[in-house]
Amino acid sequence: MTERVQKIIAASGLLSRRAAEEKIAQGRVTVNGRVIALGERADAGSDEIRVEGRALPQPGKKRYVMLHKPRGYVTTLKDERGRRDVTELLKDIPERLYPVGRLDMDSEGLLLMTNDGDFANRLMHPSHEVEKCYRTWVLGDDAEQRAERLRGPMEIDGHRIAPAGVELHAQIPGGAVLDITIHEGRNRQVRKMCEQAGLKVTRLVRIREGALTLGSLPRGKWRELRPEEVHKLME
Repeated sequence: MTERVQKIIAASGLLSRRAAEEKIAQGRVTVNGRVIALGERADAGSDEIRVEGRALPQPGKKRYVMLHKPRGYVTTLKDERGRRDVTELLKDIPERLYPVGRLDMDSEGLLLMTNDGDFANRLMHPSHEVEKCYRTWVLGDDAEQRAERLRGPMEIDGHRIAPAGVELHAQIPGGAVLDITIHEGRNRQVRKMCEQAGLKVTRLVRIREGALTLGSLPRGKWRELRPEEVHKLME
């Protein structure tokens, strides 16, 4: 059965569909040795598809992992500055896994990893609107009152974003610990929202994604998702 090549690449887990489309447009994808154009189709079972000369990963066991990402690791798997990436924490997993979304280097918490491209693309697509909750340590005068601004419409990097859900988790000297829930996943969104509200973020931990919670998973450790958790995320 033939499918669009960008869909085949995304399903392999090598790249997102958007990134695959960019590689095709740049002439970096071949099918049976021939450079293809965007929109062409192929058969994943019989055609040899390569991205920048690299063959697609062979179909194998689908893995769905929740990692407690520590601070100091990047989710970019090819970092120009040679910083540690999250795959170093998964060395005992034989399959090559990729992050579902991202957490910046200074952020911690729940990060999904998989080799199922369809699963990853579904969760990252804006229409899926998976809720994400971040436990956020902030400093600032009248932190609780300033946090009210997060509950209203805001503009981040020229994009109007939906109001956040905000709950006070604890009060700390000079600030507060807030649980901030958002639907979008723009780059450093929670940090930028807090900055607009006059709050300085000192620590950021993602504690929930959809119905999946970080729980007591130790920092730097991972666990397999249960089948019912995968199903719930895909709903």
